[in-house]
Amino acid sequence: MILYVLVIAAWLPVAVGSTGRARAWCALAAGLLLAAAVVVRVTADIDVDPGVLGLYAAMLAVAGGSVVTTAVFHVIDEQSDEDADQSMEAAGRILRGGTWIGALERLAVFGSLAVGMPSGVALVLAVKGLGRYPELRSGDRPATAERFIIGTLVSVLWAAVCAYVATGFAPAWFATSGIAG
Repeated sequence: MILYVLVIAAWLPVAVGSTGRARAWCALAAGLLLAAAVVVRVTADIDVDPGVLGLYAAMLAVAGGSVVTTAVFHVIDEQSDEDADQSMEAAGRILRGGTWIGALERLAVFGSLAVGMPSGVALVLAVKGLGRYPELRSGDRPATAERFIIGTLVSVLWAAVCAYVATGFAPAWFATSGIAG
């Protein structure tokens, strides 16, 4: 039951979302709740309905990843000394469709990990990289490539953690290390 509560509770800051600094705090809260769900998943011997938990975690992977990723971009822009032309926000105007692409990316990563096919993550990343190659190759704005890399890494990491919470799936090295219990 506690695992369901943590995953559903992680939805609250995602739903609030907000903008600017508030979004960063919401993303942090969602991340902490998701981390607590990981700890419960690793340490507790609990029975869960994989369908229900999987549905909640999949929705959290897709929607929560957007809040977390944009919060990371906001924090980077806030701490950067660069002018507005080189900001993460300006790079987002070049990489149009990033919100939808990111949501589909997280869904595909979550799905491939949830069914036990981590090689699907490599396929998703390859397709995304090839699709964005023309914008990244232009070299006019280095922030564009930085946004692509940072956004992809944050997005994939968030979806992978959600998939682990939903399924308990872990790479073989993790399962045999003794960390996973």
